[in-house]
Amino acid sequence: AKYGQKWIRTRTIIDSFTPRWNEQYTWEVFDPCTVVTVGVFDNCHLHGGDKNNGAGGGKDSRIGKVRIRLSTLETDRVYTHSYPLLVLHPNGVKKMGEIHLAVRFTCSSLLNMMYMYSLPLLPKMHYLHPLTVSQLDNLRHQATQIVSTRLTRAEPPLRKEVVEYMLDVGSHMWSMRRSKANFFRIMGVLSGVIAVGKWFEQICLWKNPITTVLIHILFIILVVYPELILPTVFLYLFLIGVWYYRWRPRHPPHMDTRLSHADSAHPDELDEEFDTFPTSRPADIVRMRYDRLRSIAGRIQTVVGDLATQGERLQSLLSWRDPRATALFVLFCLIAAVILYVTPFQVVALCIGLYVLRHPRLRYRLPSVPLNFFRRLPARTDCML
Repeated sequence: AKYGQKWIRTRTIIDSFTPRWNEQYTWEVFDPCTVVTVGVFDNCHLHGGDKNNGAGGGKDSRIGKVRIRLSTLETDRVYTHSYPLLVLHPNGVKKMGEIHLAVRFTCSSLLNMMYMYSLPLLPKMHYLHPLTVSQLDNLRHQATQIVSTRLTRAEPPLRKEVVEYMLDVGSHMWSMRRSKANFFRIMGVLSGVIAVGKWFEQICLWKNPITTVLIHILFIILVVYPELILPTVFLYLFLIGVWYYRWRPRHPPHMDTRLSHADSAHPDELDEEFDTFPTSRPADIVRMRYDRLRSIAGRIQTVVGDLATQGERLQSLLSWRDPRATALFVLFCLIAAVILYVTPFQVVALCIGLYVLRHPRLRYRLPSVPLNFFRRLPARTDCML
């Protein structure tokens, strides 16, 4: 088990598939927003394990790993749960067993622990003179080597593969499975925003007239009394938090195969993930994976190009690249400045809001005039080879 700089190792239990350690350890918590890592391994050094493993090199095989974030634990409560031990192999994910842990997180001063949430995560010099990405990678590699060398000399020794597995050394390497998981994590974060957008679209299309009328009334009240906007927003967030308190997590999270996309990964993707660096696979397999990576990179390249196009169109509003479009925009800005100067802001906001929420009979299926104007603006795609 590892927390911070303190590593502990239990005794090795021989000839048992249901080992009972019954050992207790204590760490001094320096920050509640940190993680305790517990790993289980099969010791290969006993009974001549180095010789029996032959070409395997006598490596300690992985049985599983558990990460427990301390900030997810309630203070002075004993959590006694069984955590699944999952290991990803080239032929798929496999459940090696379960480990039963009893964890308790205590603090002497609740006020000091709450104050920790306002402090920066790293020392001051990390923000005054930040390190580059390459320097961080190099320092991380050197730190792993130092810790591995120190623990290898311990008695009994802790092998290098154990240290690397506990420190997630290979987590920065390319993995199709991990890329899919991160993509769907982003989609999960954006799902709330997308749901609000769909709900607002239904409001604008008057799918439910009663709800749309209530939104009109709420909007008019907030425009007439703008000082109620921020209190309303924070009160709404407070009520959401209180409502979700009933369904708060009761148990610490564990390794999730569905979140990691380990249960649906293709065998070739897993074989690529477990490949060495540089690769040791045949040329035809490497060529196929390279072509697949090129297709994925082509999609990313298209999305990045579209984002750059939209940004360049914004810049071209005032760059006079298209003199007629810039003249129209400058004239529009002058007229808007005069109107907004003589018209109260509440009237302008009310008119814009009612225009957005107008009835479908007053709408056109064609794109709006500002959107048509924006899409006609020039970008630098014409100058690219």
